[in-house]
Amino acid sequence: MLEVQDSLKNSVWSRFVREGVLDESRINKRISESWYICRRDGVNPYNGKGEKILQQNQFLQRKNANSQLLYAALPFIKNLQKFFSQTKSLFLLVDADGYVLYMDGDPMALEKAGAINFVEGVKWTEKEVGTNAVGTALRTKEPIAIVGAEHFAVASHSWGCASSPILGENGCIDGVLNISYPLEYGIHDQILPTVVSAAYAIEQKLINMAKDKEIELMQYASFITSKEALSLVCNEKGKIIWSSPHLQRELSNVKTLNVEDVLNENFIALEKLPIYSQNQFDLIGFNILLKKTEPIERTKKLRMDPAFKFGGVCGESEKFRKVLFQAERAAKSNITIHIHGETGTGKEVMARSIHLNSARKQGPFIAVNCGTLPKDLIASELFGYAGGAFTGAKRDGYKGKFQQANGGTLFLDEVAEIPQEIQVALLRALEEKEIVPVGGTKPVPVDVRIITATHRDLSELVRKGYMREDFFYRIFVYPIYLPPLRDRIEDIPHFIQKYCRSNNWPVTFSSDLLECLQEYRWPGNIRELQNFLDRLRVEFETRPPTLTEMQTLLSPFDKPVSHSEVLQLNEALTYRERIEKAKMMDVLLATEGNVTKAAEQLNISRSTLYRKIKKFNL
Repeated sequence: MLEVQDSLKNSVWSRFVREGVLDESRINKRISESWYICRRDGVNPYNGKGEKILQQNQFLQRKNANSQLLYAALPFIKNLQKFFSQTKSLFLLVDADGYVLYMDGDPMALEKAGAINFVEGVKWTEKEVGTNAVGTALRTKEPIAIVGAEHFAVASHSWGCASSPILGENGCIDGVLNISYPLEYGIHDQILPTVVSAAYAIEQKLINMAKDKEIELMQYASFITSKEALSLVCNEKGKIIWSSPHLQRELSNVKTLNVEDVLNENFIALEKLPIYSQNQFDLIGFNILLKKTEPIERTKKLRMDPAFKFGGVCGESEKFRKVLFQAERAAKSNITIHIHGETGTGKEVMARSIHLNSARKQGPFIAVNCGTLPKDLIASELFGYAGGAFTGAKRDGYKGKFQQANGGTLFLDEVAEIPQEIQVALLRALEEKEIVPVGGTKPVPVDVRIITATHRDLSELVRKGYMREDFFYRIFVYPIYLPPLRDRIEDIPHFIQKYCRSNNWPVTFSSDLLECLQEYRWPGNIRELQNFLDRLRVEFETRPPTLTEMQTLLSPFDKPVSHSEVLQLNEALTYRERIEKAKMMDVLLATEGNVTKAAEQLNISRSTLYRKIKKFNL
């Protein structure tokens, strides 16, 4: 049976790499998705050997930068090696960029892996070697097992592998745990659940280590004698752990800020002393002495201004920082960009920011919402029309959005709503850099950078036949995903700060109010949050609401979930999330629903537990 399945997968793979045709009923959705990405990115399916391998000094630097991850993970990996000692497997720890930090296991398997440069220090991502459990887990943030011809590149067809991402507290990837084995020794179906459980255990250990660091930093702060100085203690990522009473008087909301935010409030860093752990002797934070400045001195502050000037709120979430880094790189080129994300996540703000950071910033930025245009008018709106082209047309004709955006950027929002006949015309315009107005005969050259956006899944629309495949590949060149607000809740205080400043609303939100807002799922994302703040400002004017008032105002938005919706949610959960949900249910039952006690037993904050309770509909 296994030989028949492997033969089918080989035939599916062979046809896809030759013709680009895929029988998706025979292949896992995540794998088919990855194959399309590899094909788009030009990965060679007939190779797949590791090419990007770090030099020894670079490798040591990377291991040092990931020392906490290695410290937390290695004991669990050693236990896995003992447990699976008879499977002739390899056991790997990979960092967030896809570099192998640690590899050990069966000597014969190590030798076989070395033949394809699958070694310590190699970069093993989808872009480098095609579909593989490590690279695909990095991209999807989900556990996955990939066997034989499910790999995109032939070099890995004789391997089976299972990977699970190791997630940080804010949802970003800290690394990947992987077990790989040569198929000549058989297929091991039981490996993936074990890898998922081990990765989850590593996550919990990292969380506990972070808490231990915070305790050490608080102990350090308790010995600071100059309480009246403008000073603070932060961890190595810039999160403020302690601030002096003097600084608290200057900045009443300092507990909700990070170091970069404080430096944006007319302060400069006079001194930055490193703080080392007394237990592990590694850097855990900084003691920073500040000085308040006049606004005119702000340009002299000792801080790093981001190279990419974003028109919205940056916040502190690592997830959105990575988005800004992507946008910065994209802005420097003339590449076609596709922005995808839920409604209200700020797609037009991002598109406009990319334009203003590009070489085209002096040119026009023209935004078109394709979903609001009548189908029979889209062509004339985009390409313009010649005089007298149809009844009611202007005598002198009309310059469409392409010509209006000449020399600048054309932003096509809700691009999924464009009908197929217009997709053909757009495809021609993108490829030939010229358009033909409706009713005209002479091509008009245009120099336009295209940015598209939608909240819909374009690859799914292609599969269902609603979008042309060639059009999809032409606009889906450099995708940027904007995370929903519920995945960057640490940024909510920053949205509130900006709103209060912009609207001259002199109120301060307490930690309880912020926690309440962070627990809500915000289906309408940033737009919904802004509308809700408008409502609060009108309702309460010069004061913030009480916690009860806040909960009352939010409650109409929390609709009860039906039994069928709960079943659908459970089906959508990953294997890791099901394990986590089951553990949470056990602890909540044991503590009789006491959230404080449950959070303590689970080693997470109450706000995180509330958020997960809503996520899992417990």
